[in-house]
Amino acid sequence: MKLKITCILALLIFSCTKKNESSTTIKASNKSFIDYVNPFIGTGAHGHTYPGATLPFAMMQLSPDTRLDGWDGCSGYHYSDNYIYGFSHTHLSGTGVSDYGDILLMPTDSVNFNNGADGNKGYRDHFSHDKEIAQPGYYKVHLDSTNIDVELTVSKRSGIHKYQYQNNKNQYLILDLEHRDKLLDSKIEKISNTEVAGYRFSEAWAKDQKIFFYIKFSHPIIGDLGASEPLLYQKKAAFQFDNPKNKPVYVKIGISAVDIEGARKNLEEEIGAKTFNSVKKEAQDIWNKQLEKIVVQSSNEDYKTNFYTALYHATIAPNLYHDVDGRYRGMGLNIHQTNDFDYYTVFSLWDTYRAAHPLYTIIEQEKTNDFINTFTAKYDEGGIMPIWDLSGNYTGCMIGYHAVPVIADAYLKGINDYDTEKAFKAMKHSATRDKLGLKSYKSLGFIPVEEESESVSKTLEYAYDDWTIAQMAKSLGKNEDYITFTQRAQYYKNSFDPNTQFMRGRYRNTWFNPFDPYEVNFNYTEANAWQYSFYVPQDISGFINLLGGKNKLEANLDNLFQAKAETSGRNQADITGLIGQYAHGNEPSHHMAYLYNFVNKPYKTQEKIHQILTQLYTNSPEGISGNEDCGQMSAWYIFSSLGFYPVTPASNQYIIGTPLFEKSTINLENGKKFTVTTENLSDTNIYIQSATLNKQPINQSFISHSDIINSGVLHFKMGNTPSKWATKDNEVPKTEISEHIITPAPYIEKGDIAFKEQTQISLNNVDQDASIFFSINNNPFKLYQSPFIISEKSILKIYSEKKDVKSATIQTQFHKIDPNLSVTLKTEYANQYNGGGNNALIDGIYGTKDFRTGTWQGYFDEDLIAIIDTGESKKVNLVTINFLQDQKSWIFYPKQVSCYGSNDGINFTQIDENRFPEKDIVPSEEVTMKKVFFKQVPKKYRYIKIIAKKLGQLPEWHLGYKHNGRSWLFADEITIK
Repeated sequence: MKLKITCILALLIFSCTKKNESSTTIKASNKSFIDYVNPFIGTGAHGHTYPGATLPFAMMQLSPDTRLDGWDGCSGYHYSDNYIYGFSHTHLSGTGVSDYGDILLMPTDSVNFNNGADGNKGYRDHFSHDKEIAQPGYYKVHLDSTNIDVELTVSKRSGIHKYQYQNNKNQYLILDLEHRDKLLDSKIEKISNTEVAGYRFSEAWAKDQKIFFYIKFSHPIIGDLGASEPLLYQKKAAFQFDNPKNKPVYVKIGISAVDIEGARKNLEEEIGAKTFNSVKKEAQDIWNKQLEKIVVQSSNEDYKTNFYTALYHATIAPNLYHDVDGRYRGMGLNIHQTNDFDYYTVFSLWDTYRAAHPLYTIIEQEKTNDFINTFTAKYDEGGIMPIWDLSGNYTGCMIGYHAVPVIADAYLKGINDYDTEKAFKAMKHSATRDKLGLKSYKSLGFIPVEEESESVSKTLEYAYDDWTIAQMAKSLGKNEDYITFTQRAQYYKNSFDPNTQFMRGRYRNTWFNPFDPYEVNFNYTEANAWQYSFYVPQDISGFINLLGGKNKLEANLDNLFQAKAETSGRNQADITGLIGQYAHGNEPSHHMAYLYNFVNKPYKTQEKIHQILTQLYTNSPEGISGNEDCGQMSAWYIFSSLGFYPVTPASNQYIIGTPLFEKSTINLENGKKFTVTTENLSDTNIYIQSATLNKQPINQSFISHSDIINSGVLHFKMGNTPSKWATKDNEVPKTEISEHIITPAPYIEKGDIAFKEQTQISLNNVDQDASIFFSINNNPFKLYQSPFIISEKSILKIYSEKKDVKSATIQTQFHKIDPNLSVTLKTEYANQYNGGGNNALIDGIYGTKDFRTGTWQGYFDEDLIAIIDTGESKKVNLVTINFLQDQKSWIFYPKQVSCYGSNDGINFTQIDENRFPEKDIVPSEEVTMKKVFFKQVPKKYRYIKIIAKKLGQLPEWHLGYKHNGRSWLFADEITIK
């Protein structure tokens, strides 16, 4: 929209009455709870947190922006930076994808709409941490270049900026709506000399985010700064304040996802005429009350700071998303009304279902009801519950349907102030779609590599989610659903390879090869085989049986923690905080240290938990070992430092680790308290010698949810050596599926899917007592007893049966390669994208548009040079080869492809050449495939050489260019006619 607005300063002076700080203090200390919060923890390294002002679960996050893009700029702030671009009003806490940073305001002393990121003069300003303060609900910084002091504080949907300029001249404020992500539409409207309003529509992680704002200045704005171009005013504006006495300038702002009127109401109702100091005090009182929900005592100040910062971070998200009048923008971006519950966004469910949401079932039961009512509302609005939703948008990010365990866990704990029938219907709906590998998962009992990326992780996480549906179905008396989803909960068995003891991808019903458990590849989500092969929280007893007993699980866990702390394959920045191959910086590892309890070795759990608590969480900007992930990393710390952890949400069971604090008290919403006390605790006395619950001996290494909610005292006597406590079989935790047992699907243990003369086929099943039956080319099924030969193109079908329970029937197409053909590769492909091995380019199996499904051969920053030997000289008039382009994944067509012929394999003559000029490479989100043809008058050749030249350095417009990114080249199937 076109807009004429030129703006400059204000005269309205708000009275500022200094009030006493919160009187809420930690016993035996003069400090309040907020004094133990260090918002700079996680702002360095890869923590991706921000230090600015916000309230618990609030809509507004008013924080400085020091970084415009890049993975470590996801929150907008990084501790290593030296310049502040301004102060924006929305931020994400600890995510691995960037978004938000909306409505940037920057006080300065001149008009310059360049932000300065290009190295030229701009409105950004130098700052130092020596002149920076961050507290819950409050932030302050000195801008060095302009000598301006900035203070920020907030309410739920609104905030106040306080600027103290150096003098009464040249008091400017830049409003930049173009800041950070792609701007789709915007508006800036001057309402009066003290009011400005508008909106910002943008595209980033959320493809269509809408935010509206209403700003009220304490001093009038005057003058015309010459920025009169309509397009410029649509994106940016400058305001000069009339402030002859150089009093503090206050900028009050309300935001809304609905409209400008919603933003105005939010500001007027929440802040109105309140002073900066009064809003700050209210904010900090709210935080003190929030942090008081758990009171810990320790002589170690850093431990307390780490704890209360974790509790702070764990209660920043999800974020409130409705206005004070109950209106909100739902999924599908339409406007809805809520009167009965608070509506939220920013559900990082792949992370938070593990510990953050279980924590909320203890300290945030009312909000847990709101979260679930939000899920079912999103189901009504958008047709499915969220996986990772952001501002009314489905982001398409992460895997699983983890709203499901959040609901089941809450319901089974008695938290049910929502429509349980609708919630259960929505849970089943999420689990019964055909997208994201579910069609194969439902029909085969696993997801094949060739049909869906991240197939192993999805199979394992779907199985856990299904178990939680089964538990809720059982509680609701829905027996048919209970049986169905109990069976599906066992599908993890189809991903287990008994030979390697790892969870592996099944590629055309063979195990994906070559196999390297250290390799990060497309079979796993942000992980490798090490980091997903212990994920069976719903049936740890069944998993132990697959492994061959408790000793095997213990040995595998030992190997995990003792393995080399390196990964191979794809670079995955999320894999951090390594102890061996245990990666605490990413969520799939979070339960693993507690598994020692299940094999009667709780002392090993105690050792590992203490190590993680004290080494991977520190009171420093680098104090979180990976992305904070909207509270999950912090929730792990909270639970573990208290002395227990929810390994299996929806089991109502917490596995005991080792306490970090001398005393901890959870102040429950029902008015009761649950207290953990210790005796003889120290940094060396980390081993539990004995325990009591309400003064009664407890020899089991787990407690129940009801033990906590009903109040009581859990007491640990500690020592410096392992004890026999909780080491008997009847004292260890157990999760077990003991009825409706499935028969796992058999797999091809040996044999080549693409072969020349013939291939010998061996079949196997993870259940050695199951019979295997096979059929070739639709002939009658026969009992498998020994390996057999396939020598022609064939279709093999196999299934297993045990005690009249059949597995799914798995079909595999075998391809016969011309026995005269062979291929020699002069350049090396990436193992994770091997396409099936050395013969991938001549095996007759064609790649699809999803490069992750394993049928393409990928080369990173490498040319492709392949020589095909046809076995004899013969007439050649056409040669083809296929290439894939997926620019978002850094996969580009080659810039040149040449074809040569030879009869001796040494001297080659060029047949044809295809060029892809770099000037023709334009940005595109479309995934495309191209078949390259080489034609000639028929001529005899024995050898055909293909040389495909990589693009190399990514184009300047590509996001990877500034990171010195290099291209991938993906090729498949060379044909010669």
